[in-house]
Amino acid sequence: MARSAKGGTGNRVTITRALSKLGYCSRTQAERLLAEGRISIGGKPVTDFETWVDIRSDRIEVDGRPIAAEEKTYVMLNKPRGLVTTRDDPEGRETVYSCLKDAGFGFLSPVGRLDKASEGLLLFTNDTVFSQRLLDPATHVPKIYHVQVGGRLDDRQVRQLETGVPVEGETWRAASVRIIRQGEKNTWLEVRLEEGRNRQIRRMLESIGVECLRLVRVAIGDVELGDLPKGDVRRLTANEIAILNKATGLDGR
Repeated sequence: MARSAKGGTGNRVTITRALSKLGYCSRTQAERLLAEGRISIGGKPVTDFETWVDIRSDRIEVDGRPIAAEEKTYVMLNKPRGLVTTRDDPEGRETVYSCLKDAGFGFLSPVGRLDKASEGLLLFTNDTVFSQRLLDPATHVPKIYHVQVGGRLDDRQVRQLETGVPVEGETWRAASVRIIRQGEKNTWLEVRLEEGRNRQIRRMLESIGVECLRLVRVAIGDVELGDLPKGDVRRLTANEIAILNKATGLDGR
């Protein structure tokens, strides 16, 4: 039976969190449904955002229809530059969900973010445990980026990015950096990160006076973007899901 947050245990979540975990909608959308009086638990309407439920035993309904856990779905998007990684943007900018709207995958959340100016591999899923483990720095799942910068970088600057540069009073570093190719006006780098700080690569480059021209994520762990066209989305293969589950320690579940 649902009850207030004070009575919650580790196996219980708030109603807004429950609808998100079940893959029905986002927490923000759940708050709207609550405000509109469209959600009931055990046949009784609820409007309190702090109502706690047990997903395994409580009967949750929206508009009189029972909500059950959705089949786990895992997809990748080749994110184009210029889209923001959010479902609803208060500024009205185009979001990554414009690429998913006709794909028929149901409600999915992005696994982490790519900023508006960044491109490449972005995962989506309704598996919240998978998403949390993949984003946890303790799992050390690397993210690989191809980065175009202005000018020619030398070995000293590459070593700086690996050994650490000062950003906001802290030392930030990449797990590895190598030069892919360079010309007179720009250099392409491959940067490997094992942590997910906000705009980490761009801010590290700024710290050493280097301009970031393009930033493309090409792999997460051993799952690669490959030749997926810009703006297209596809399901992860069973092998790709297994690779990421193993990398995050979820292969035994």
